[in-house]
Amino acid sequence: MEILYLLIPLSVVLVFLIGAVFWWSVKSGQYDDLEGPGYRVVMDDDRPKADETTGQPPQ
Repeated sequence: MEILYLLIPLSVVLVFLIGAVFWWSVKSGQYDDLEGPGYRVVMDDDRPKADETTGQPPQ
């Protein structure tokens, strides 16, 4: 039963810590563009880049 004296304050501190990290991430703009990364994955150019000296694709 004495363990509750440790676990309850520890859980309250943990909840406030998680809330602070979430609030910081919202304020810093982590959730501003939810669709952009998905489009960048789909529209990724998989072709190899041309060699800068010859202008030809690598072989």
